[in-house]
Amino acid sequence: MIKVTRLNKIETFWVNEDKIEFIEETPDTILTLEGGKKMPVAESAEDVVRMITQRKREIFCRFS
Repeated sequence: MIKVTRLNKIETFWVNEDKIEFIEETPDTILTLEGGKKMPVAESAEDVVRMITQRKREIFCRFS
């Protein structure tokens, strides 16, 4: 899971990166999860992708 920040830039929450279907910038960053739930976050799309990539590396490095 990755830790993201609500738009108020105070509260954080965890999102299962495997459940993210796509990321939009409208200009706020919106994560759309499986099932259609939309979650606005303070991070940029590039930052979210970077966090997902880092998390996947951590997982796959354990098994290689």
